[in-house]
Amino acid sequence: MVLPGFSLLAQACATEPLTVAGQLAEAPLYRLVTLGAAVQPVASASGQQLLAERALAQSLDDLDMLVVCAPGAQAADEALRRRLVELAIPGRPIAGIGGGAELLARAGLLDGYRATVPRQHLEAVRRAHPRIRLSRQPFEIDRERLTCGGGTAALDMMMTLVGRQHGSALAERVSAHFVQERVRMGDDPPPGLPSGAVPESLTEALALMETNIEEPLTTAELAEHLGISRRQLERLFKKHLQAVPSRYYLDLRLQRARRLLREGERPAGEVALMTGFSSAAHFSTAYRNHFGLTPREERLS
Repeated sequence: MVLPGFSLLAQACATEPLTVAGQLAEAPLYRLVTLGAAVQPVASASGQQLLAERALAQSLDDLDMLVVCAPGAQAADEALRRRLVELAIPGRPIAGIGGGAELLARAGLLDGYRATVPRQHLEAVRRAHPRIRLSRQPFEIDRERLTCGGGTAALDMMMTLVGRQHGSALAERVSAHFVQERVRMGDDPPPGLPSGAVPESLTEALALMETNIEEPLTTAELAEHLGISRRQLERLFKKHLQAVPSRYYLDLRLQRARRLLREGERPAGEVALMTGFSSAAHFSTAYRNHFGLTPREERLS
Protein backbone atom coordinates (compact mmCIF):
# COMPACT_ATOMS: atom_id res chain seq x y z
CA MET A 1 0.00 0.00 0.00
CA VAL A 2 1.40 3.40 -1.00
CA LEU A 3 0.17 6.85 -0.02
CA PRO A 4 1.06 10.10 -1.81
CA GLY A 5 4.53 11.28 -0.89
CA PHE A 6 5.84 7.78 -0.13
CA SER A 7 9.55 7.02 -0.45
CA LEU A 8 10.29 5.27 -3.72
CA LEU A 9 13.56 3.96 -2.25
CA ALA A 10 11.80 2.42 0.76
CA GLN A 11 9.11 0.91 -1.46
CA ALA A 12 11.68 -0.68 -3.75
CA CYS A 13 13.76 -1.97 -0.83
CA ALA A 14 10.63 -3.62 0.59
CA THR A 15 9.46 -5.28 -2.62
CA GLU A 16 12.61 -6.13 -4.60
CA PRO A 17 13.88 -8.81 -2.16
CA LEU A 18 10.58 -10.67 -2.55
CA THR A 19 10.76 -10.54 -6.34
CA VAL A 20 14.41 -11.65 -6.35
CA ALA A 21 13.64 -14.50 -3.93
CA GLY A 22 11.15 -15.93 -6.41
CA GLN A 23 13.56 -15.53 -9.31
CA LEU A 24 16.38 -17.30 -7.45
CA ALA A 25 14.11 -20.08 -6.19
CA GLU A 26 12.58 -20.42 -9.67
CA ALA A 27 9.19 -20.58 -7.99
CA PRO A 28 6.29 -18.13 -7.52
CA LEU A 29 7.01 -17.44 -3.84
CA TYR A 30 5.40 -13.99 -3.74
CA ARG A 31 2.83 -12.17 -5.86
CA LEU A 32 2.86 -8.42 -5.35
CA VAL A 33 -0.08 -6.09 -5.82
CA THR A 34 -0.01 -2.33 -5.26
CA LEU A 35 -2.86 -0.81 -3.25
CA GLY A 36 -3.87 2.82 -2.99
CA ALA A 37 -6.77 4.98 -1.90
CA ALA A 38 -8.09 4.54 -5.46
CA VAL A 39 -7.14 2.70 -8.65
CA GLN A 40 -4.93 5.45 -10.02
CA PRO A 41 -1.27 6.54 -10.10
CA VAL A 42 0.22 7.54 -6.73
CA ALA A 43 3.01 10.13 -6.72
CA SER A 44 6.11 9.43 -4.65
CA ALA A 45 8.11 12.09 -2.80
CA SER A 46 10.33 12.44 -5.86
CA GLY A 47 7.34 12.93 -8.16
CA GLN A 48 7.58 9.53 -9.84
CA GLN A 49 4.33 7.62 -9.96
CA LEU A 50 3.32 4.07 -9.12
CA LEU A 51 0.03 2.66 -10.36
CA ALA A 52 -2.29 1.40 -7.64
CA GLU A 53 -3.89 -1.73 -9.09
CA ARG A 54 -6.52 -2.09 -6.38
CA ALA A 55 -8.26 0.29 -4.01
CA LEU A 56 -7.98 -0.13 -0.27
CA ALA A 57 -11.76 -0.07 0.07
CA GLN A 58 -12.16 -3.14 -2.14
CA SER A 59 -12.43 -6.66 -0.77
CA LEU A 60 -8.94 -7.81 0.23
CA ASP A 61 -9.76 -11.23 1.63
CA ASP A 62 -7.01 -12.78 -0.52
CA LEU A 63 -4.35 -10.59 1.06
CA ASP A 64 -1.68 -12.61 2.92
CA MET A 65 0.33 -9.63 4.12
CA LEU A 66 0.04 -5.85 4.01
CA VAL A 67 3.07 -3.58 3.64
CA VAL A 68 2.32 0.09 4.31
CA CYS A 69 4.63 2.67 2.75
CA ALA A 70 3.67 6.24 3.63
CA PRO A 71 5.32 9.63 4.15
CA GLY A 72 4.19 9.90 7.77
CA ALA A 73 1.34 9.51 10.21
CA GLN A 74 -0.11 12.81 8.99
CA ALA A 75 -1.26 10.88 5.92
CA ALA A 76 -3.74 8.90 8.04
CA ASP A 77 -7.32 10.10 8.23
CA GLU A 78 -9.88 8.36 10.43
CA ALA A 79 -11.30 6.26 7.58
CA LEU A 80 -7.84 4.96 6.69
CA ARG A 81 -7.06 4.08 10.30
CA ARG A 82 -10.34 2.17 10.59
CA ARG A 83 -9.60 0.29 7.38
CA LEU A 84 -6.14 -0.70 8.63
CA VAL A 85 -7.65 -2.03 11.83
CA GLU A 86 -10.14 -4.07 9.76
CA LEU A 87 -7.32 -5.56 7.73
CA ALA A 88 -5.28 -6.53 10.82
CA ILE A 89 -6.84 -9.95 11.21
CA PRO A 90 -5.03 -12.79 13.03
CA GLY A 91 -2.58 -14.56 10.76
CA ARG A 92 -2.06 -11.61 8.42
CA PRO A 93 1.26 -9.83 9.04
CA ILE A 94 1.30 -6.06 8.63
CA ALA A 95 4.50 -4.15 7.93
CA GLY A 96 5.12 -0.43 8.33
CA ILE A 97 7.91 1.13 6.27
CA GLY A 98 9.18 4.55 7.37
CA GLY A 99 6.15 6.78 7.89
CA GLY A 100 4.01 3.68 7.42
CA ALA A 101 5.24 2.49 10.83
CA GLU A 102 4.03 5.76 12.36
CA LEU A 103 0.70 5.26 10.63
CA LEU A 104 0.34 1.80 12.20
CA ALA A 105 1.19 3.32 15.58
CA ARG A 106 -1.54 5.94 15.21
CA ALA A 107 -4.02 3.22 14.26
CA GLY A 108 -3.18 1.39 17.52
CA LEU A 109 -1.78 -1.61 15.64
CA LEU A 110 1.60 -1.56 17.37
CA ASP A 111 0.35 -1.44 20.96
CA GLY A 112 2.01 -4.26 22.91
CA TYR A 113 4.51 -4.93 20.12
CA ARG A 114 8.22 -4.28 19.83
CA ALA A 115 8.59 -1.81 16.97
CA THR A 116 10.69 0.95 15.47
CA VAL A 117 9.88 4.14 13.59
CA PRO A 118 11.99 6.81 11.82
CA ARG A 119 14.56 7.98 14.37
CA GLN A 120 13.68 11.65 14.08
CA HIS A 121 10.13 10.87 15.26
CA LEU A 122 10.93 8.18 17.82
CA GLU A 123 10.58 10.31 20.95
CA ALA A 124 7.33 11.90 19.74
CA VAL A 125 5.88 8.47 19.01
CA ARG A 126 7.08 7.23 22.41
CA ARG A 127 5.22 10.04 24.16
CA ALA A 128 2.05 9.63 22.10
CA HIS A 129 1.94 5.82 22.21
CA PRO A 130 3.44 4.56 25.50
CA ARG A 131 2.12 1.02 24.97
CA ILE A 132 4.48 0.43 22.05
CA ARG A 133 7.82 -1.16 22.99
CA LEU A 134 9.90 1.17 20.84
CA SER A 135 13.49 0.40 19.93
CA ARG A 136 16.24 2.17 18.00
CA GLN A 137 17.10 -0.89 15.91
CA PRO A 138 17.03 -0.46 12.10
CA PHE A 139 14.02 -2.79 11.98
CA GLU A 140 11.91 -5.01 14.22
CA ILE A 141 9.88 -8.15 13.58
CA ASP A 142 7.58 -9.05 16.47
CA ARG A 143 5.00 -11.72 15.74
CA GLU A 144 2.68 -10.29 13.05
CA ARG A 145 4.15 -6.79 13.03
CA LEU A 146 7.17 -5.71 10.98
CA THR A 147 8.49 -2.15 11.21
CA CYS A 148 11.51 -0.23 10.03
CA GLY A 149 12.62 3.37 9.80
CA GLY A 150 12.57 3.29 6.01
CA GLY A 151 15.20 3.39 3.29
CA THR A 152 17.59 0.46 3.04
CA ALA A 153 16.51 -0.88 6.45
CA ALA A 154 13.49 -2.24 4.57
CA LEU A 155 15.88 -4.37 2.49
CA ASP A 156 17.35 -6.06 5.57
CA MET A 157 13.91 -6.53 7.10
CA MET A 158 12.41 -8.22 4.05
CA MET A 159 15.45 -10.45 3.51
CA THR A 160 15.06 -11.57 7.12
CA LEU A 161 11.40 -12.32 6.37
CA VAL A 162 12.44 -14.40 3.34
CA GLY A 163 14.82 -16.34 5.58
CA ARG A 164 12.11 -17.09 8.10
CA GLN A 165 9.61 -18.18 5.46
CA HIS A 166 11.87 -20.00 2.99
CA GLY A 167 15.13 -20.74 4.80
CA SER A 168 18.41 -18.97 5.46
CA ALA A 169 20.10 -20.41 2.35
CA LEU A 170 17.72 -18.56 0.04
CA ALA A 171 17.97 -15.42 2.15
CA GLU A 172 21.76 -15.49 1.82
CA ARG A 173 21.43 -15.82 -1.96
CA VAL A 174 19.09 -12.83 -2.01
CA SER A 175 21.57 -10.94 0.15
CA ALA A 176 24.40 -11.80 -2.24
CA HIS A 177 22.29 -10.56 -5.13
CA PHE A 178 22.17 -7.15 -3.49
CA VAL A 179 25.95 -7.26 -2.91
CA GLN A 180 25.74 -7.49 0.86
CA GLU A 181 28.03 -9.65 2.94
CA ARG A 182 25.31 -11.25 5.00
CA VAL A 183 21.75 -10.86 6.16
CA ARG A 184 21.50 -8.54 9.17
CA MET A 185 19.03 -9.71 11.79
CA GLY A 186 17.06 -7.00 13.56
CA ASP A 187 18.79 -7.65 16.88
CA ASP A 188 22.25 -8.34 15.44
CA PRO A 189 25.04 -6.00 16.53
CA PRO A 190 26.60 -4.22 13.56
CA PRO A 191 29.87 -5.63 12.18
CA GLY A 192 32.94 -4.83 14.22
CA LEU A 193 31.40 -5.16 17.67
CA PRO A 194 33.14 -7.49 20.10
CA SER A 195 31.29 -10.54 21.31
CA GLY A 196 29.37 -10.30 24.55
CA ALA A 197 27.23 -7.58 26.05
CA VAL A 198 27.78 -4.09 24.67
CA PRO A 199 25.97 -0.84 25.45
CA GLU A 200 22.87 -0.18 23.38
CA SER A 201 24.16 3.29 22.53
CA LEU A 202 27.22 1.81 20.83
CA THR A 203 25.13 -0.65 18.82
CA GLU A 204 22.87 2.21 17.74
CA ALA A 205 25.83 4.40 16.84
CA LEU A 206 27.25 1.75 14.51
CA ALA A 207 23.83 1.17 12.96
CA LEU A 208 23.57 4.91 12.28
CA MET A 209 27.00 4.88 10.65
CA GLU A 210 26.08 1.96 8.42
CA THR A 211 22.91 3.63 7.21
CA ASN A 212 24.58 7.00 6.61
CA ILE A 213 27.54 6.13 4.40
CA GLU A 214 26.80 8.43 1.47
CA GLU A 215 26.19 11.45 3.71
CA PRO A 216 28.26 10.80 6.85
CA LEU A 217 27.19 12.29 10.17
CA THR A 218 29.63 14.19 12.35
CA THR A 219 30.51 12.80 15.77
CA ALA A 220 28.42 15.58 17.32
CA GLU A 221 25.44 14.66 15.14
CA LEU A 222 25.77 10.98 16.06
CA ALA A 223 25.80 11.87 19.75
CA GLU A 224 22.77 14.13 19.32
CA HIS A 225 20.81 11.34 17.58
CA LEU A 226 21.63 9.02 20.48
CA GLY A 227 20.83 11.53 23.20
CA ILE A 228 24.30 11.39 24.76
CA SER A 229 27.24 13.78 24.84
CA ARG A 230 30.08 13.67 22.34
CA ARG A 231 32.53 12.77 25.09
CA GLN A 232 30.33 9.86 26.21
CA LEU A 233 30.26 8.55 22.65
CA GLU A 234 34.03 8.85 22.31
CA ARG A 235 34.53 6.96 25.58
CA LEU A 236 32.28 4.13 24.36
CA PHE A 237 34.30 3.74 21.17
CA LYS A 238 37.61 3.86 23.00
CA LYS A 239 36.53 1.29 25.59
CA HIS A 240 34.90 -1.25 23.26
CA LEU A 241 36.53 -0.68 19.86
CA GLN A 242 39.84 1.00 20.74
CA ALA A 243 39.10 3.71 18.19
CA VAL A 244 37.68 7.19 17.96
CA PRO A 245 34.28 7.46 16.23
CA SER A 246 35.56 9.48 13.26
CA ARG A 247 38.32 6.97 12.50
CA TYR A 248 35.98 3.98 12.81
CA TYR A 249 33.46 5.72 10.54
CA LEU A 250 36.14 6.40 7.93
CA ASP A 251 37.25 2.75 8.02
CA LEU A 252 33.63 1.65 7.55
CA ARG A 253 33.23 3.91 4.51
CA LEU A 254 36.49 2.73 2.97
CA GLN A 255 35.53 -0.91 3.42
CA ARG A 256 32.24 -0.19 1.62
CA ALA A 257 34.20 1.55 -1.15
CA ARG A 258 36.50 -1.45 -1.51
CA ARG A 259 33.52 -3.79 -1.97
CA LEU A 260 32.03 -1.47 -4.59
CA LEU A 261 35.31 -1.28 -6.50
CA ARG A 262 35.84 -5.04 -6.42
CA GLU A 263 32.29 -6.11 -7.20
CA GLY A 264 31.15 -3.57 -9.77
CA GLU A 265 32.17 -1.39 -12.68
CA ARG A 266 31.32 2.02 -11.24
CA PRO A 267 33.92 4.74 -11.86
CA ALA A 268 36.06 5.62 -8.85
CA GLY A 269 34.54 9.10 -8.76
CA GLU A 270 31.06 7.63 -8.40
CA VAL A 271 32.23 5.26 -5.67
CA ALA A 272 33.76 8.28 -3.89
CA LEU A 273 30.39 10.06 -3.84
CA MET A 274 28.57 6.89 -2.75
CA THR A 275 30.84 6.59 0.27
CA GLY A 276 30.75 10.20 1.41
CA PHE A 277 33.90 11.69 -0.13
CA SER A 278 33.55 15.18 -1.58
CA SER A 279 36.23 14.71 -4.24
CA ALA A 280 38.00 11.92 -6.09
CA ALA A 281 41.36 13.27 -4.91
CA HIS A 282 40.36 13.10 -1.23
CA PHE A 283 38.99 9.61 -1.77
CA SER A 284 42.16 8.42 -3.51
CA THR A 285 44.40 9.77 -0.75
CA ALA A 286 42.31 8.25 2.04
CA TYR A 287 42.11 4.93 0.19
CA ARG A 288 45.88 4.75 -0.39
CA ASN A 289 46.61 5.63 3.24
CA HIS A 290 44.29 2.88 4.43
CA PHE A 291 44.93 0.03 1.96
CA GLY A 292 48.35 0.92 0.54
CA LEU A 293 47.12 1.31 -3.04
CA THR A 294 44.91 3.71 -4.97
CA PRO A 295 41.32 2.91 -6.03
CA ARG A 296 42.54 2.49 -9.61
CA GLU A 297 45.23 0.03 -8.50
CA GLU A 298 42.64 -1.81 -6.41
CA ARG A 299 40.47 -2.37 -9.45
CA LEU A 300 43.45 -3.62 -11.49
CA SER A 301 44.70 -5.99 -8.78
